[in-house]
Amino acid sequence: MLKLVNQGLLEIVGPIRQEISSGIRDRWKFDVVRDRLRAFPDLEIGTGDYEEAASYYNRCRSKGIQGSFTDFVICSVAIRHELEVLTDDKDFLGYKTVLPIRLYHFGIGA
Repeated sequence: MLKLVNQGLLEIVGPIRQEISSGIRDRWKFDVVRDRLRAFPDLEIGTGDYEEAASYYNRCRSKGIQGSFTDFVICSVAIRHELEVLTDDKDFLGYKTVLPIRLYHFGIGA
């Protein structure tokens, strides 16, 4: 992953920034994570992304696949920008059976 960072190949959306930073109880550690994440500009999330995320939620739910609203926003933005999703969250393997997402090989079989 460090290679991706050094090559400037990682992009982020605000909900990922929030998810990574949430739950860090120690203020110093929080500040360190926040400052490191600031190296990555946020991809813009528009109204269409939220609408598409809702559609993806509905499509997956109809197939018995549950997921978080944040995950589907990530899928929507990644699909629109033709990006791979870097994750070790196995939920994305389920989404991939229904949605045209591409997963970066990072701890899961993509």
